[in-house]
Amino acid sequence: MILTTGETIPNQQIVEILGIARGSTVRARNVGRDIFAGLKNLVGGEISEYTQLQAESREQAMQRMEQDAQRLGADAIINVRLQTSVITQGASEILAYGTAVKLA
Repeated sequence: MILTTGETIPNQQIVEILGIARGSTVRARNVGRDIFAGLKNLVGGEISEYTQLQAESREQAMQRMEQDAQRLGADAIINVRLQTSVITQGASEILAYGTAVKLA
């Protein structure tokens, strides 16, 4: 499956637009990570526990988007975008979406 943030794929012809492919996940912080993050917040710097949580969340949302595109019969997803929104304090949603297309 080809994924791109662009509107086209070099050397490929889009023959059909199948619709929007989407995938999301909602993740919450946990107590263990919050303790370490709180300590790092005192001294400054990157809070790697949250960076890792966000990276895992993005990957899961992207995988779910790709599965949705496969269900539609897509060969590629163009115009891929990621969006984050806060659901409640300590929990956020990562949404991945794009246009599922069929290639020649």
